[in-house]
Amino acid sequence: MRFVPALVLDAVLVLVFAVIGRASHDEDPGGFLLTAWPFIVALLVGHFVAALLPGRPRRPWSLAWGAVVWAVTVVGGMLLRVASGDTAQIAFIIVATLVLGVFLIGWRAVAALLRRRATRAHDAGDTDERAHDPIPADADAAEGIAAEESSQTRDDDPDSDQHSR
Repeated sequence: MRFVPALVLDAVLVLVFAVIGRASHDEDPGGFLLTAWPFIVALLVGHFVAALLPGRPRRPWSLAWGAVVWAVTVVGGMLLRVASGDTAQIAFIIVATLVLGVFLIGWRAVAALLRRRATRAHDAGDTDERAHDPIPADADAAEGIAAEESSQTRDDDPDSDQHSR
């Protein structure tokens, strides 16, 4: 169930995409569900596909997971849109691909950046703390936390061997 927060955030962003799109064409923003439903269905499929891929990205907030979700959402959303009798003009396909890419991968990139900065700040804090106190009371615990955070950072790295588990 650890994928639920990422799924909810992704769904909200797809809804925002639909509202912005309808408003930009002077259409009733209240009908955004008509625009959004194919992409929401494809988004659900995208999360399912990302979860089932062999050697898959392990974390729903990772960039690799986001890339899978983005690709399935755009392609699946366009196919469902056309199958339901709506249009998918080239300009719409381009805009949807770019906006959904920024939305679905963008928040994951920001999260990865913040996690890396927090890890670096934590590691730097440990170094400064040890400079003032040569033997901190919980040195083993501090090293364990740093190792765990370092491991989490590697889990988000698409080149890491951790993904094959």
